[in-house]
Amino acid sequence: MKPGSIAIVGAAETTELGLIPGLSQLGLHADAALNAMKDAGLSPKDIDGVACAGQSPMEVAWYLGITPTWADGTMVGGCSFMLHVRHAAAAINEGLCNTVLITHGESGKSGVGRGGFGGGGSTINGQFESPYGIAGPPSMFTIPVLRYMKDFGLTHEELAMVAVVQREWAGKNPRATMKDPITVEDVLASRMIAYPFHLLECCLVTDGGGALILTKADRAKDFPNKPVYVVGTGESVETPMISQMEDFTTSKAFRVSGKKAFDEAGITHKDVDHLMIYDAFAHLPIYGLEDLGFCERGEAGKFIAAGNTRPGGKLPLNTNGGGLSYMHSGMYGMYALQESVRQMRGIAPAQVPGAKLSVCHGVGGMFAASGTIIMSNERP
Repeated sequence: MKPGSIAIVGAAETTELGLIPGLSQLGLHADAALNAMKDAGLSPKDIDGVACAGQSPMEVAWYLGITPTWADGTMVGGCSFMLHVRHAAAAINEGLCNTVLITHGESGKSGVGRGGFGGGGSTINGQFESPYGIAGPPSMFTIPVLRYMKDFGLTHEELAMVAVVQREWAGKNPRATMKDPITVEDVLASRMIAYPFHLLECCLVTDGGGALILTKADRAKDFPNKPVYVVGTGESVETPMISQMEDFTTSKAFRVSGKKAFDEAGITHKDVDHLMIYDAFAHLPIYGLEDLGFCERGEAGKFIAAGNTRPGGKLPLNTNGGGLSYMHSGMYGMYALQESVRQMRGIAPAQVPGAKLSVCHGVGGMFAASGTIIMSNERP
């Protein structure tokens, strides 16, 4: 993709976030989509591309009255939407469609109209991991971080600081689920979920959704709000089984996706003003900082503990409060993308002064997949 050839011209989340028992999962997709279309000054007849995960693009398109010429149902977990942005950019540049709507909606808390993800004894995980007792994200994600703590000496206090700093950002965000300040002592005193994760080091469980609208950058001036340009994209997958990671202390998918995006954008780390790293659990920003190249191996915990990512720090990270304090409906990647867009538009609740370049990095399925999108408010 030529950097800056595609622009995000519409972006919005669902009208409400948190607990939304009055809408089904499909209804959340539609609510977010209509809000994004209003943001872009468009209607369903203007959309000819649809992408979503956790819901069939056929259902979303039909429900909204869209007849697309391109559809993408790529589903790799929480970073699916980063991949949708990348795929949509390629499709628009190839002439397969002109205006793409990417939607997300998830009734993670209320469970209204929520579908299952399949599974069972015949799956790879069911055969080779479940018999040993791991079931669900908390017990799966503990495996790599325990190795990381042993190899690099990451302390419980440093891990807890991830949650503390992100709560600081959430305190500046009126839409955040959790806004009250917390300390390292509060984190370590919260209920143990799966060692070493305490409750406050685990993501929230909420309802919500979001949507983006992408088109050619040449058309950006035709829309009511400030365009945000896609300047770099990357994606990769590693393994569906946490036990089969190449190295528990680093994600191959993170490294491949991040490098591809940075190379495509033609930027260096010192160019980055704002960073979003998917944070379903407190260790993910640590892995992201290292695998993206912002910190040396084993140094990210200390980097965060020193205050570098908090408000006023040199590398603002997860400025909406993240999955730990903002919201987390199950597949968080859309909300990270929304915050990057807000920062590039200059309208974020905790706006980073003068930010011109944002890196948004996602994970899917316990280090199974990764997607990286780099945005700018200046067209290259």
